[in-house]
Amino acid sequence: MQMRPRSPQPPGAPRWVAMFHRPSDGSWAVGAESPYRAPVLYAAGQMTQTLRARGDEAAVELWGPESGEWRRFTAEVKTPAVPEAPEGDAEPLFHVKHVERMGDRRQQVLMAGLGSAGLYDLTAEDQSAVEVLVDRLDEATLRRVAQWLALAGGR
Repeated sequence: MQMRPRSPQPPGAPRWVAMFHRPSDGSWAVGAESPYRAPVLYAAGQMTQTLRARGDEAAVELWGPESGEWRRFTAEVKTPAVPEAPEGDAEPLFHVKHVERMGDRRQQVLMAGLGSAGLYDLTAEDQSAVEVLVDRLDEATLRRVAQWLALAGGR
């Protein structure tokens, strides 16, 4: 196990701060800060998950106020491990989940455009058409189509 130095105290007045270790140069940097603990823990968890998904090492230390002074706290950063792809799969599961989320976003964009045009009650045939567009068009093109629909709907 590699030992790294502890993070230095963050600059400025005491507040909640997540300090991230940069293995490339051995330094520490402020990754998230707020007067409240919860947003810092959330941001630190998201950043840690992103770093691990990229294959980078993630080390974080949490600093916060106590009696008007700085105090180092135990970082309660909880991030799910990046799942491994099952044997024989060509792409990792986190990539599959990312693709699914992007498909969901594209569908939301298109459905918002249809709603702006006043089309709310979609038939099964309409839903199939939406799925085909979501599968075949990139997000920028779908946003453009949604803008056209909103203009057609008078919004």
